[in-house]
Amino acid sequence: MSLFIYNSLSRTKEKFEPLHPDIVSMYVCGPTVYGHSHLGHAKSYVSFDVVVRWLRLSGYRVKYIQNITDVGHLTDDADEGEDKIMKQAQLEKTDPMEIAQYYTRSFYEDMDQLGVLRPNIAPAATAHIPEQIALVEKLIKCGYAYEVNGNVYFSVKSFGRYGKLSGRTDQEAMQSGIRVGVRSEKREPADFALWKKADQRHLMKWNSPWSVGYPGWHLECSAMSMKYLGETIDIHGGGMENKFPHHDCEIAQSEAATGKPYVRFWMHNNMVTINGIKMGKSLKNSVNLKDIFRTTDPMVIRFFILQSHYRSQLDYSETAIKASTTGLAKLHDTQRRLREQKPGTGEFDCSSFILRFTEAMDDDFNTPVAIAVLFELSKAINAALDCNDGLSDTTRKVIEAFLDRAGREALGILNQDGQSSNRELEGSENKLARVMNILLDLRIEARKSKDFALSDKIRDQLLEAGIEIKDTKDGVIWS
Repeated sequence: MSLFIYNSLSRTKEKFEPLHPDIVSMYVCGPTVYGHSHLGHAKSYVSFDVVVRWLRLSGYRVKYIQNITDVGHLTDDADEGEDKIMKQAQLEKTDPMEIAQYYTRSFYEDMDQLGVLRPNIAPAATAHIPEQIALVEKLIKCGYAYEVNGNVYFSVKSFGRYGKLSGRTDQEAMQSGIRVGVRSEKREPADFALWKKADQRHLMKWNSPWSVGYPGWHLECSAMSMKYLGETIDIHGGGMENKFPHHDCEIAQSEAATGKPYVRFWMHNNMVTINGIKMGKSLKNSVNLKDIFRTTDPMVIRFFILQSHYRSQLDYSETAIKASTTGLAKLHDTQRRLREQKPGTGEFDCSSFILRFTEAMDDDFNTPVAIAVLFELSKAINAALDCNDGLSDTTRKVIEAFLDRAGREALGILNQDGQSSNRELEGSENKLARVMNILLDLRIEARKSKDFALSDKIRDQLLEAGIEIKDTKDGVIWS
């Protein structure tokens, strides 16, 4: 079987083969660290986490780079406005670097909770100023950039393939530049800043051949990806909203500097909506991950995200989270039943489920289909466990090995003991288990004394509360 990835550049699924055999170079745009992570961050980084996991399970060595933007990202995402980190530092009355460090730590805390693997390298823009200056110097020397009053701009007209990712023409880009209020010193409205001259109030600034200033937002990804992954990389990921202008600008400055293709496969994840409405800070409906984690297991959020394809919109609602909580609990329950069952003689062939799971993941990382396969497997396993014979020890080990590979290693939604990964919620689950043991003991005593009315009442009221109990040959189980 072969892996196929939807390439945003060609707008088709293409068979994936890395530039260098068995080694995949992958770069994903990281966060701008001026606030706590929200659900949009979770959607993006959980999605690309699964990409990295599946590539590694497929036998590739993946060198994964995810940057930290701690300077240069302005409030209008173009060349005007304030630096987002400096603006937040002014609001919190502290130093921009303290803001960047604080929210970087916060970001990794949230990603760790979601089971997102750390990148191989997480370079920060402020730690790579010399590399960015060197790239600007090269672009000026090659005739693709020009300096005006201490600012340096990339000439979009000089690069004939500008906009090939987003599909925008240079004229459309110029109109976009006009809308955000361009500097009159630019030769064309579409030209974008590579280096910005800093005024006296600007705190984050460095010496350069042109002025004391700071790099433009687009510059860092090109400089850092080429430093750590080479001039042509296999996969570049990011949010769909970054196609224009960020990724179009990355392509232009990188390919102008090297004369080589910058990225072979572009991957873009879709946005998050809240009850059908686009999520955004300006709309005041942004959902903070730390707030979500107070009431919801982070693994439920991860599971919820992966039930939608990375290229599809994800709609967040209380109903959807409740459904995800129930769904993930069913998979945990199957794991638990497998682990606790007494050895039987029954056999179960899960090869078709393994094949279908692999086919789903090889089809552009189709996690919704892969999860559906796990649910079908779970249903079949529970039916087999309900039979008098149960499952043989060999069969159980084969199934557990597949669930571990698929659910834990590939999707990151299950763990080896089938329990919650959230410590606070895990403590609550332990308390619930103790309460349930008391109730089940009471029900057993009621049945022994032939008080079937009380036994049925306990069963029925638990069911009303969302807890189902079953009488099996191995005893009473609940879920």
